[in-house]
Amino acid sequence: MTTTRYFLVVAHTGREESLESGVAVCRQLTEAGTVPVLSSDEHAEMIAVAPDLERMRVLGRDVEVDDLELTIVLGGDGTILRAAELTRGGAAPLLGVNMGHVGFLAESERNELTATVSRALARDYEVEERMTLKVEVEADGAVVYETWALNEATVEKRSRERMLEVAIEVDARPLSTFGCDGVVMSTPTGSTAYAFSGGGPVVWPNIDAMLLVPLSAHALFARPLVVAPESVLAIEVLARSENGGVLWCDGRRARDLESGARVTATRSEVPVRLARLDPAPFTDRLVRKFQLPVHGWRGPAREHVAPGERSGASAEQRATEQRATEQRAAERGAERGSGA
Repeated sequence: MTTTRYFLVVAHTGREESLESGVAVCRQLTEAGTVPVLSSDEHAEMIAVAPDLERMRVLGRDVEVDDLELTIVLGGDGTILRAAELTRGGAAPLLGVNMGHVGFLAESERNELTATVSRALARDYEVEERMTLKVEVEADGAVVYETWALNEATVEKRSRERMLEVAIEVDARPLSTFGCDGVVMSTPTGSTAYAFSGGGPVVWPNIDAMLLVPLSAHALFARPLVVAPESVLAIEVLARSENGGVLWCDGRRARDLESGARVTATRSEVPVRLARLDPAPFTDRLVRKFQLPVHGWRGPAREHVAPGERSGASAEQRATEQRATEQRAAERGAERGSGA
């Protein structure tokens, strides 16, 4: 008995290149005997330019989230965050193909699209779980709003001309009060997003932790904090914040905050699952995505360990190490030649 394989395709259909790539992916999935699934809006846009794709189905109408095998995301980090929202609570991992600029959460680039889909069809990937935040807003002692975040939950000022007055709290104990533009509560995944722009530390995604990063705080002590994953972070909008504030989660879900509102962030029991084609070290991802300069690196002193001999070394890691080894050999040859 054959089980139908459903693949959700999420594309930034407002961009012609992403729309064309979405059509190509759906055709490749259809030719392989699987069923492409799209949101209702994207299905209408896709079928308008490719009416032959009759096999496509609509998420929530024809196919449920729990029926999905994998989600293929065509776009940047914003599109991946949207895909995570569409599939929240399901087991299907997200496989990102970067169609934007940095695409930190994406696993491959646009020129690798066909090969990426082929590997998805072959189930040739590993799954990595990323922690998320459970976010609650309290008013008058009652929870009035609940949501979640993969990257961050940010309490921001509502009015451009006025600061937001807040009290920050860790594990039910007050830490400080100050005026600021906002406060970011972030996961390790979000440490390279908004928290990064606010001066927070980069945290490796395999570290279980939560971050709190004040934005433009008027205070002597307003340093970024890294706390245990079991901790409870809280931001209170003080009464002297006349215009209140606004809560943003992953830049997608917003909630107005009146003076006196309290926002808490804890670790959610529901992670986001990412499909990894090449589980290279996070260091290599940082270097590649941020185009960091590594010229002159000589590497560990124990050079008898050949590139790729370490257990679990990926193809990308082996290639990086091989290039570094050749570069070191060339530099040492130049030094000997110059008498350095």
